[in-house]
Amino acid sequence: MMVFIYLLLILLGFSTFYPFWNGLVISLNNGMDTALGGITFWPRVWSFENYRVVFQDDRISNAFLISVLRTVVGTILSVLCTAIFAYGMTKKELIGRKFYMLMCVVTMYFGGGLIPTFLVVRGLGLMNSFWVFIIPGLISVWNMIIFRTFFMGLPGGLEESAKIDGCGNWATFFRIILPLSGPVIATLGLFTAVAHWNEWFLPSIYITNEKLLPIQSMLQQILSTNIMTEQMSKLDSAAQSRLETMKSVTTKSLSMATMMVATLPIIAVYPFVQKYFVKGVMVGSLKE
Repeated sequence: MMVFIYLLLILLGFSTFYPFWNGLVISLNNGMDTALGGITFWPRVWSFENYRVVFQDDRISNAFLISVLRTVVGTILSVLCTAIFAYGMTKKELIGRKFYMLMCVVTMYFGGGLIPTFLVVRGLGLMNSFWVFIIPGLISVWNMIIFRTFFMGLPGGLEESAKIDGCGNWATFFRIILPLSGPVIATLGLFTAVAHWNEWFLPSIYITNEKLLPIQSMLQQILSTNIMTEQMSKLDSAAQSRLETMKSVTTKSLSMATMMVATLPIIAVYPFVQKYFVKGVMVGSLKE
């Protein structure tokens, strides 16, 4: 029985990891050779030309910077604002607390839809703005519930001691509550960061300025259009002659390299917060 379980887990792990590995292999293989097929577990003709083209493309470099800024700013503000909201919802003296909680839960099941959301975003003047990545999703109700559950599980004597020492609500939150919330902050912070990093749909609706597109939106454009054909039509004769020397680059190999550039940074963050995962998620799953 155990042998069967191990074989099943190995098969499941392989089926999950192989697409990523194959994409990495293709990105490191000669593009023209990749077009012949048969590239599976190891590059047949090694080439770093795909990555050279990616990092030399100003559009991709700018999109990468936008994604980094969006992920850092969006994660910090979202986690902070959600935690502050959750802390307020733990106060029993808050008038209308149950009503506010009910309204929050309703938004988890019902939404206005894409068109009303678009009209609201346009009315707020967020079209073609960096803040359209941050403000509409600033508060997560699900994360707020997890934060609230965690805060309610902390000893009540901590806040009482802080109040005796003269701390108000803000000082208690930032000096006592927030420093004790490392596991849940790390867990929800990573979930939020991954969501920001992987988001590509909203920019396609609210952003028309190419300089504000994140890396995932740029990757989507590369995958849906023939980028090499577009570049050839825009280059002068001198640039075209230089492009002729890049025989090893094809649309597929270039898209795989771009995908690796877009994926590896967020994967690299995971080992640093892995130790908080079990504790953070389990704490948020307990009901007081």
